[in-house]
Amino acid sequence: MSAHTITNPVVVPAPTAAARLVRALPGVALLFGIGLLGKLLEHTFTQLRHSHPGVPFPHLEYVLWAILLGLGISNTLGLAEIFRSGVATYELWLKLGIVLVGVRFLLQDILHIGGLSLALVAVELMLSLSVMTLLGRVFKLPPKLTSLLAIGSSICGVTAIMAAQGAIEPEEEDTSTAIAAILTLGAIALFTFPAIGHVLHMSQQGYGMWAGLAVDNTAESLVTGALYGDEAGRWTVLAKTARSGFIGFVVLAYAVYWSSRGLAPDVPNKAHFLWRKFPKFILGFIALAVLATAGFFTKGQLVSLANLSKWAFLPAFAGVGLRTNLRDLTSQGWRPLIVGILGEIFIALITLGLVYWSYGHGVAR
Repeated sequence: MSAHTITNPVVVPAPTAAARLVRALPGVALLFGIGLLGKLLEHTFTQLRHSHPGVPFPHLEYVLWAILLGLGISNTLGLAEIFRSGVATYELWLKLGIVLVGVRFLLQDILHIGGLSLALVAVELMLSLSVMTLLGRVFKLPPKLTSLLAIGSSICGVTAIMAAQGAIEPEEEDTSTAIAAILTLGAIALFTFPAIGHVLHMSQQGYGMWAGLAVDNTAESLVTGALYGDEAGRWTVLAKTARSGFIGFVVLAYAVYWSSRGLAPDVPNKAHFLWRKFPKFILGFIALAVLATAGFFTKGQLVSLANLSKWAFLPAFAGVGLRTNLRDLTSQGWRPLIVGILGEIFIALITLGLVYWSYGHGVAR
C-alpha cells in the first residue's frame, strides 16, 4: 500500500431512539426506586411514631428522604456509568410534572397572580444580578464564574447555567463550580425555608410565592414549596414558572456582553436565540390551564392528572440528590460558596419583604 493512501474514517452511527431508551432504563429505574424508597421510609416512620409515641423518630417527607438517599449514593459510592444517562432524565420528569400542575390553575389565577409574579420576578432579577456581580468582584472570582453564579441565582439554577455555557463559553471548571454552589445552596434551602415559614406563620400562598422567588434551582424550589404544604407547592410552581420565562433574555444579555469583548461567539439572530432558550414547558403549563378553565377535563380527569404530576415529580426529586457532588465545591476553594451564601441571604430577605409588601395581611395564617 502506498504511503499516500488515504483511508476513510470509520463513521460510528448515532444510537437509535430505541438504543437510547434501553441505555436510560437503569438510571430511570434508579430514580423511581429511590423515590419509592423515600415514600416507604416516610410511611414506615409515620407508623413507628404512632405506635411508639415516646420515641423521637424522624419526621421527614418522602422528598427529603429521596434527596438524602441520592446524596448518600452520589457522595459515597458514586454514580456508576450505567446509571448516568437515565439519571440525566430527571429534568424531563420535572418539566412534565410542572406541565401537569397546570390543570390545577384556572386561567384567571394565572393572569392575576402571574402578573404580580412577573413584577416581583423583575425586581428579584435586577437585585440578584447586581448583588452577585458585586460580590463576585469583591471576592475576586473569575469574571465568567461570577456571570454564571449571577445567571444561576437570578433565574433557574442549573438549567440557566447550562443555557449560558454555550453562549459565553466559560472554563469547564467555572461551570462545575457554579453548578455545585447552586446545588449546595438549594440543599440548604430545603431545611431552612420551611422552618422560617413556620416561625413567621406564613400562609400557604405567601410561602409558596417566596420559595418560587428566592430558591434558585427549579427542582429544589419545588421541593422547598412542597415541604410546606400541597397548596404552597402549587404557588411555588407558578412563581418559579414566571421566573423561568426570563431565561432567554438574561442569557442573551450576557452573550452580547461577552461577545462585545471578543470572549464569546456573536449572536447574529437574537429572535432565534430567544426562542431556542425559551423553556417550552411553560407553554404546556399554560395550555393545560386554559383547557382546565374551559372545562375540557372532567373532575375525575383533573384528579388523575394532578396525581400523575406527583408521580412525575417522584423521579425528579430523587435526581436532586443523585446529581449533587459536594466535592466539586472545593475545585476553586470556598470563595464561590461564600459569594453564593451571602447573595442568597440577601435575595431571601429581599424577596421575603416583597412578598409581605405585596400580600399584606394575606401572608399570615
